[in-house]
Amino acid sequence: MAPLCAGALLCVLCAWECVGASHPSHGDHGGVSLWSDRLLGEPSVMSLNDRLDPRRYQANNPESCPQGCFCPIQWPTALYCDQRALPSVPADLPRDTQYLFLQRNNISSLPSSVLAEAPALRWLIVDRNQLEGELLEGPALQNHTELRYLYANHNRLTAVPRGLSGGLRQLRLAYNRISSLGADAFQRLPNLTVLLLQGNRLMTVPSDSFTGLLALDLLDLGENRFEAVPAHLPPSVRQLYLSGNNLSALGEGSFAGLARLKYLRLSRCGLRSPGVPPAALNVSSLVELDLSYNRLAVTPTVPSSLQYLYLEANQIQEFKVSSFCQDTGPLSYSRMRILRLDGNKMSYSQLPVDWVYCLRVLHNIFI
Repeated sequence: MAPLCAGALLCVLCAWECVGASHPSHGDHGGVSLWSDRLLGEPSVMSLNDRLDPRRYQANNPESCPQGCFCPIQWPTALYCDQRALPSVPADLPRDTQYLFLQRNNISSLPSSVLAEAPALRWLIVDRNQLEGELLEGPALQNHTELRYLYANHNRLTAVPRGLSGGLRQLRLAYNRISSLGADAFQRLPNLTVLLLQGNRLMTVPSDSFTGLLALDLLDLGENRFEAVPAHLPPSVRQLYLSGNNLSALGEGSFAGLARLKYLRLSRCGLRSPGVPPAALNVSSLVELDLSYNRLAVTPTVPSSLQYLYLEANQIQEFKVSSFCQDTGPLSYSRMRILRLDGNKMSYSQLPVDWVYCLRVLHNIFI
């Protein structure tokens, strides 16, 4: 059966991809889009290589630019040392350096003696290097009180770096080799809003690992080795990503205590209908839920507040109105706006006749 309002769907999906996709030639900074606020004077975190003639953005004073780096005249406090096959962090960093871009090199360590030359660091990006074990030689960044963004995706780290400044806003450690979190891994990071840990080897989370995260908004634990939703998650989280784990089932209290949760991703987890009890997803704050590419046979019970539900590529052959509405009335109906059921084992003709009374504000349904 052809989808209803196909044109509108394409617009929605295209917009989603534009927001969420990373340009492969410029690097993957953990799977979450990077936004540079030009009004705040933040430079682009993307590489300048192959985009401009170096003569157009070389600094006025070449002697202040370390060998192997570009120093754009537009951003005198930014060093672009990425994609240069550097074996180590360049020495003699200018003291006023605020943005240090080292992605796609062969760096295996970050010596504290070198980083100490740049006490004003705000951004440190070391994605796709060869960092192993502990990230730093001791608490080398603890005194970098201006550090706000640390990206170390796609390395060989086995532990969360210690000694980070309490002013840190984003910590991206995706696709490393981290298999455990210490009890005090994030104790001193009360201002952290984004934490990316997907693509690691985590199986469990100690009860007090996240206690120091008071402002965390986005937590990505996808593509790890969890067999159950981790307990003791930060109550401030609004975006929780768990896709790509082997959950198979959800407990009734899996998301208890997450009163601010709005966006939940549970795709590719091997979930089956018997393993998703009616109360498992009863989170009244939820706005968007992704359950695509699982093994569900029946539409799961979701809160009436939900607006976007993705159930494509499951094995659904039964559509239950009670999954969306316990009863219907003037004020009792689902707030669902987009519902994806394409790639399942049912057609539009199999929908019960009374579904429109429950999903009365639905914009698009795709089967």
